Amino acid sequence: MSVAVVTSDSPEGREALVRAVEEAKLRGLELIALTVVDANSVTEEDREATTLATQQVLTSRGISDAEFSVRVEPDAGDPAGAIVDLVADTGASLLVIGSRRRSAVGKFLMGSTVQRVLLDSPVPVLVVKAP
Repeated sequence: MSVAVVTSDSPEGREALVRAVEEAKLRGLELIALTVVDANSVTEEDREATTLATQQVLTSRGISDAEFSVRVEPDAGDPAGAIVDLVADTGASLLVIGSRRRSAVGKFLMGSTVQRVLLDSPVPVLVVKAP
């Protein structure tokens, strides 16, 4: 069992990572950091940089390399589907994801990745906002 977290280079993504570290420590579980990237525009260097940045944040929070893993995966045009698939693949018991406030019209026009993840996730989801 593990705690999975969707990370990104945003205030919401960083807050999700911080909260996931707390949850993993509280539950005594491994942490799996998931980053979903645009399959059409990401390079191998981007993937390595994302992995390294996530590792640095985790080690700065006192998480040893043995306590976490990082996965950077392409989204194939469907980020919510990719997140749900990754959670199922990792066998996580909890998913932590960051969210930002959007208007009702913005949600209607753009959809909501977080909303789709909440509805489709096979495990409980903790949604956090940046301070």
